[in-house]
Amino acid sequence: MTVARILKSTAAAAGVLGLAACAPQFSANVARFQQLPPAQGQSFAIEALDPAMSNSLEFQAYAALVGAELARVGYVPASGANSDLVVKLDYDVDQGRERIRRSSNFYDPFYYDPFYYGGYGRGFGRGSYRPSVLRTRSGYRYVGGFYDPFLFGAGYSGFNDVTSYTVFTSGLDLAIERRADGTRLFEGKASAQSRDNDLTYLVPNLIGAMFTGFPGNNAERVRITLPPKEDQRG
Repeated sequence: MTVARILKSTAAAAGVLGLAACAPQFSANVARFQQLPPAQGQSFAIEALDPAMSNSLEFQAYAALVGAELARVGYVPASGANSDLVVKLDYDVDQGRERIRRSSNFYDPFYYDPFYYGGYGRGFGRGSYRPSVLRTRSGYRYVGGFYDPFLFGAGYSGFNDVTSYTVFTSGLDLAIERRADGTRLFEGKASAQSRDNDLTYLVPNLIGAMFTGFPGNNAERVRITLPPKEDQRG
């Protein structure tokens, strides 16, 4: 193997490790209401809450994930009208909301700093420097010092930087009913905020949050944080 190939392989491996180390956690708010009897092999079938989604390949992929989770806790998949339970599933992500973040290097003389005598008049906390302050008929006037907040910052790189970004809210609804009489046995909602609106990443994570500690306690609202994992967007 040539030196160039070794270096290329090493760089690729380092890149993969770097991506894995930076993979974000996923947090969701989960609300659950349930009167489910203990799982003892009851059969279930999954339906779309919105009938228009029934033939969607995307919906079928997410339904398979829900089915795997239900099987893991003791339920048995069945087909159509032969099941004991009907599981209704829905999911969505909104159009996003714009958020503004402002950062500033402006040193505010009114801001409390225990290591700085700042502000007009008497300083706060401890420190070894007091800026010059002049009292006039109209009040106090700042006249400068080593750290002049009105001079330092106005032309400073990064002063009052403003950045905008979009936050998306995604949601998952899951309901379980007894087929014989239509009694609702479980209602769950999971929601999350993210910088990404890709459902192929969001929905599997929302399902994972929903089934963490499933079925949970009745009328509970919990914050579920999942460890970083490879997303499914490729």
